[in-house]
Amino acid sequence: MNNGFPIQSVHALPKPYSKKEIPKNAAAKTSFKDVLQQQIVKPAALKISKHANDRMDKRGIEINSAQWETINRKVAEAKQKGVTDSLVITDDATLVVSAKNNTVITVMDRQEAKSQIFTNINGTIVID
Repeated sequence: MNNGFPIQSVHALPKPYSKKEIPKNAAAKTSFKDVLQQQIVKPAALKISKHANDRMDKRGIEINSAQWETINRKVAEAKQKGVTDSLVITDDATLVVSAKNNTVITVMDRQEAKSQIFTNINGTIVID
């Protein structure tokens, strides 16, 4: 009895690999422990949002590579402690950073930061 519905054949699922048929690249996978250790040791690099980049250009704020490395490392430490959004204060600039997304949200010079109120921040990083 058809009832107006087309009849389709059922296709068999593909056979699982036997031990002899496992692809070579699958056997060479890194263990979870190794991947986790690599991620702990090497923090993900911070991204700079378009807004933050525009602010840096307009205000003439320059952060050298050594400072970026320190900021990146400290944000990674804060992230491990549960910080999701942080205020990073350096000698010349103040940055609002999403540790959760590894993204610099906005940047301002220290003079401008004095008159600001920062909300939704659950961690502060002071870098001398």
